[in-house]
Amino acid sequence: MQRPSLDAVRGFDRAVYVIALGQLINVFGGGLVYPFATVHFHLEVGIALSVVGLGLGAKSVTTAAGTAAGGLLADVVGRKPVMVASMALSALALAAFAFVPEVAAAVPAAVPAATGISPFGVAFVAVCVASGFVRGLYTPASHAMTADLTAAAERDRGYALLKVANNVGFGAGFVVGGALYSVASVAVFVADGATSAVVALVILLFVPRVAGDASGGSDADDATHAASSKPSALAAWWRAATRPRVLALAGINVGFAVMYAQMQTTVPIVAKEGLGLTAAQLGTLYVVNPLTIVLLQLPLVDAVGGWRRTRGLVVSACCWAVAMLAAWGADLLSVPIGGGLTAPAVLLGVALVAAHLFVRTVGEVLHSPLASALMSDLGTTAERGTQLSMLEVAKRLGIGLGSFAGGLFFDYGVSGLLWPALVVVCGLVVATLLWLERSLSPGENGARGDATDPAGESATGD
Repeated sequence: MQRPSLDAVRGFDRAVYVIALGQLINVFGGGLVYPFATVHFHLEVGIALSVVGLGLGAKSVTTAAGTAAGGLLADVVGRKPVMVASMALSALALAAFAFVPEVAAAVPAAVPAATGISPFGVAFVAVCVASGFVRGLYTPASHAMTADLTAAAERDRGYALLKVANNVGFGAGFVVGGALYSVASVAVFVADGATSAVVALVILLFVPRVAGDASGGSDADDATHAASSKPSALAAWWRAATRPRVLALAGINVGFAVMYAQMQTTVPIVAKEGLGLTAAQLGTLYVVNPLTIVLLQLPLVDAVGGWRRTRGLVVSACCWAVAMLAAWGADLLSVPIGGGLTAPAVLLGVALVAAHLFVRTVGEVLHSPLASALMSDLGTTAERGTQLSMLEVAKRLGIGLGSFAGGLFFDYGVSGLLWPALVVVCGLVVATLLWLERSLSPGENGARGDATDPAGESATGD
């Protein structure tokens, strides 16, 4: 392991820092609503938690669809146009969450009658669907642009920089959102949309077209590939998206995303409804996540820079398993037999939620940049947007599955079974990673020479 150093933040192209700034602004808006969306629509509006989970799941599915489209468009149309369009449309779609009651008034009576879902629930799911698709266009384009602007040896650090920007924004959003939600709950949704509009303007004005853009410059091989791909863009997308190792890594990401989903769907309910925390207290507690990332993201990723990426992902999965055990303990404490919680029990429950947030965040620190860097090295520059979109599609599908499943466990009163089931999922992720590692060369897997890669050479296999 290398010695951790914050020097890892230096040396990138200026456009990478602009993209990171855009990430910070955008996820500030996401942080305003992240822990409060479930609380607001379930506890305040009165939508069943399983329907809230269904809406968040539908949002993840349509985000996955938008991500697939965004990956194709990023390779064919260009990275920058897709990023700008996604953020401009997201500004409208995200602000629509503030007007779910108004949307519900326009829902035909036949829809709730046919689905068994209240008009408020139908409206919430509809807004989730629309916002998910347009937001999904952004990530593969921004990740592909980051890869275009960084050398292979810098790529882990480049994605780590984006993750730090994400969580500076998230942390600020959690704190501001807690205060804002306490005063005017729907204002957080309007503010979320406004941040997307700002990002669209920043990208439009300050990010150049890059080599991976369809109209940008590139080397002769990439230009020839791009030109020959355009007449058969869908065929090229299919070839890039269905390579065996791409699909295997995407499947692994589904497992990670099922765990990610609990931070938005079920853990806030344990903390607020089970332990009795206020919205402001919940927002402050959630700062553990972005604060840990801001402090540890770049040093830890830099420290494991010589590891095989699959080994770092195995450590990440183990962290997630420990975090789910901590959440299990907090959930058990929040359901006392025969009365309310004592003060020591509340303090222990809050400590366990904080431990969950910290340990799962260490897992997140390792997972996101290593998975993205690994996927970006499995194909050519012309395929990069598509293949990175598959990683994001898998994440969104996993978040959708995790959100809906988590809501069902809680609605049916068997939340205690959710957490050990998630530990089993972590074990399956570890086993699949070790299997995938056998098909990767040390270079593809991020190892820097034999001294840091004791496992030796392995066969490649697409």
